[in-house]
Amino acid sequence: MPILNVVTGAFDYTGQYITRKLLRRGSMVRTLTGHPMRFNPFGRDSVQAVPFNFDRPDVLTENLRGATVVFNTYWIRFEHGGLTFARAVQNIRQLIDCAVRAGIRRFVQISITNASTASQLPYFRGKGAIEEILRSCGLSYAIVRPTVIFGSEDILINNIAWALRTFPIFAVPGNGDYQLQPVFIEDLAELVTNVGQQSENVELDAVGPETFRFDELLRLLARSMEKTVRLVHVPSSIALLCASMIGRAMGDVMLTADEIRGLQENLLVSRASPTAPTRLSDWLEHHAGHLGLLYASELAKRA
Repeated sequence: MPILNVVTGAFDYTGQYITRKLLRRGSMVRTLTGHPMRFNPFGRDSVQAVPFNFDRPDVLTENLRGATVVFNTYWIRFEHGGLTFARAVQNIRQLIDCAVRAGIRRFVQISITNASTASQLPYFRGKGAIEEILRSCGLSYAIVRPTVIFGSEDILINNIAWALRTFPIFAVPGNGDYQLQPVFIEDLAELVTNVGQQSENVELDAVGPETFRFDELLRLLARSMEKTVRLVHVPSSIALLCASMIGRAMGDVMLTADEIRGLQENLLVSRASPTAPTRLSDWLEHHAGHLGLLYASELAKRA
């Protein structure tokens, strides 16, 4: 019989790519999702969808039972509508506890580079807390820490490209010297599914071979899209105000103060060697024509 794996959020960005890899390897997939009635791109015969049921641990445990590996992509970019980082951590703690009770063999957690319980940023602090919970739960585990992810359906780099296409001026927070080390979504999914097949505990960063200063990344995107944009360095508060105005106009949250701070603190760069082969500059040669044509809304994705 094919092995059953559970993927949280198999209909969302990262979860879709992980699910596709698992199906190609002959695995069965069940997804825990906040939108079980959403369109299933894989078909119900390939991927069964059930609600998260974080508030019903007995049901959650039964929905995990029979599976071998849990691949967890569940998290939030920012707090909204009553869903806080503290609640997201509590939900994942419940998921891990139920995985233990259900007899899951291995738990694969998608974290973030430089996650730490000592971080002053709740996104990174929450991810650090989950890592500590996982290390002490008794399950075989893998922790994969991507930086900023790029690919055809991503939000952050797509919306940067959209802004470069839309406006003649781009407000850069601070000096623009902080760095990013993007990782391709296909490479990330390959890493994640590979460590899922292992048995020893693993912790690794998922990072691409190129590191860019933020200014360099903006110029690369503009050049790839054949756009001329003036970069203007402004205080972070002004850049956040501009992003907030755009977000309100689009019915979304385009960027948060914590995300700006995380960028400026170089938290999206790894100290480890690259673990993913695909170069953003190479990918743009074939995909820049489609990048940023439409704004990608985080809140619309949650709805």
